[in-house]
Amino acid sequence: MRTPVVMTVGLVFAPCGLLLNLTSTLTPGWRLVKGFLYEPVDVVLYQGLWDMCREQSSRERECGQADQWGYFAAKPVLVARGLMVTSLAITAVGLLLASLGVRCWQDEPRAALAGLSGLVLFAAGLFSLIPVSWYNHFLADRAILPAPSSPVTVEVSYSLVLGYLGSCLLLLGGFSLALSFAPWCEQRCRRRRKAPSGSARRSSISTVYVDCPEPALTPAIKYYSEGQHRPRPVELGAAGTSKVGFPMPRPPPKAYSDPEVDVLDGEKEADSREASSRSTQSCHSPLPCDCDL
Repeated sequence: MRTPVVMTVGLVFAPCGLLLNLTSTLTPGWRLVKGFLYEPVDVVLYQGLWDMCREQSSRERECGQADQWGYFAAKPVLVARGLMVTSLAITAVGLLLASLGVRCWQDEPRAALAGLSGLVLFAAGLFSLIPVSWYNHFLADRAILPAPSSPVTVEVSYSLVLGYLGSCLLLLGGFSLALSFAPWCEQRCRRRRKAPSGSARRSSISTVYVDCPEPALTPAIKYYSEGQHRPRPVELGAAGTSKVGFPMPRPPPKAYSDPEVDVLDGEKEADSREASSRSTQSCHSPLPCDCDL
């Protein structure tokens, strides 16, 4: 099974965000101070969360400069130290959970664990974005972030930009991994639909049950279909063998008579002919007989 796109995006963005935030936390480049009155023009001062470096074009960078204005005691700096370190620790935990949840070395990822790692990484992005934004808001405020007075100018340096980029990548990577909850929630919903409910479901008031009785069919349609006799259900248990065939009713014999014609006329004519033939034979016989001709 291929690794889902949301998990791949999260695993790419989150380590990049961790690297950028780590660089932003350790490097002394949150604020750039330049234009000192009694210093060469090319002298600049880089201020970070843990160190302060002085740089000149003709010399190498010199770190570990003394804090003459009380910069490291400012609230934005102290808060940024704690929140950035917390963000790095949470990011490490989130990446560990993401590697165990995505499980690129196996076929099936753990969607729930990957989604949980996304939430953790998203929280880490918030923990790093808050101090970066707060520091940038008070960057030019010399009362909160101490700096020499004019003509000294303050500008945004590279570490603050890296902090913004790292926080945004963590937010995007965490949100992408948090989308892994979608297939996990879909699987849970399918299991709940397939699982039988423990208690009987109560019918709502709007539910109406209509009992439609079966229409009574005539025996000719119900038990004499397709030219074959089908006994009623009551007869199936009583009869040992099923009857085969269709019993046709026999009509009674009909008599055809014509009132104008006498059917006995033919018999009468035949009897008269037979009597005349007998008398003729008796007259021609040799015995004496009385013939009335």
